[in-house]
Amino acid sequence: MYYLTYRPRTIAELDNSQVREKIAAILKKKQIPHALLFVGTKGMGKTSTARILAKSLNCLENAFSNKSDSTEPCNTCHNCLTIDTGSSPDVVEQDAASNRGIDEIRRLIRESAFSPMTGNYRVYIIDEAHMITTDAFNALLKTLEEPPKTVIFILATTNEEKIPQTIISRCLKIDFGIAKESDILSMLDRILKNEKLKVDDDLKKLIATYSENSFRDAAKLLEELVMQDQMTLEKAKAYLGIRAKENLLEILHKSDLKESLEWIEEFSSNGGNIKRAIEDMLHKLKRQLLLKNQVISDEKDLGYSMKELMKLMKLLHEAYSNLKVSPIESLPLEIAVVEFYNLRNR
Repeated sequence: MYYLTYRPRTIAELDNSQVREKIAAILKKKQIPHALLFVGTKGMGKTSTARILAKSLNCLENAFSNKSDSTEPCNTCHNCLTIDTGSSPDVVEQDAASNRGIDEIRRLIRESAFSPMTGNYRVYIIDEAHMITTDAFNALLKTLEEPPKTVIFILATTNEEKIPQTIISRCLKIDFGIAKESDILSMLDRILKNEKLKVDDDLKKLIATYSENSFRDAAKLLEELVMQDQMTLEKAKAYLGIRAKENLLEILHKSDLKESLEWIEEFSSNGGNIKRAIEDMLHKLKRQLLLKNQVISDEKDLGYSMKELMKLMKLLHEAYSNLKVSPIESLPLEIAVVEFYNLRNR
């Protein structure tokens, strides 16, 4: 599968540009935090980044072994290869969804007391860290406060709210955010180059737009279109159906209430994620706000006035808060859309 075959293997290949810069800066200073917290939605490259960081720190041919000035992993030495295959004795990956109890964490803590066998650091990558039990977090806390010098913990989570504040305060947090369109397009170009495929820019933008801001979903969507031979813009639009419609924000701007409600109804009935849709709109509206105030310039102007932006952001924020108590998932969004049109027409 594309998202596995073309998973980044070096810092330079990391698709998330903001994370790439942060990790590169950390490694350049060589002052490695003993605990890091990777926060972000699915498919944002948290695990891939953790593995690359582990390889960089334990590579036998780079700056951490005094063999070169580069902090990139060489991907050819014994340590890099064993980390890539999951067979390194110094890099342990643990899924907290199935290893969340105090016994599993205590065993991990005991193991962390041993010196690295082949590299510079023992690296513990704990995925879905928010699943760890309260007692297990309490046991882990002391180790995070006084860790061995050669041990690094990387906690990855999609739900920061469930991580105790005492744990968060002892970690360097790296927020993976959501995938920017420019970063997704760069990833698609990397895959297409390796697959020796040529694709129109409009089709790449379509894939980026309807990947739900996820690198993994974008790669899977590209592969799906390739396998189904839907590699023209029109074929892809017909194949994707609702996902290939205009963005709801663009429909809202046209002042067509009927079309907006039809979009929500079709999106919901086809299994669309309302929560993610609202998150995506709020993110885009925030970018519009920054664009209007000349903080950024690399964004398409959707044409909203400042007053309209503020109204819509407030309504969508309220809709997002009401999702958890609504008997019908799409209802808060539908109410927000109707109220926006009412306010606009006053």
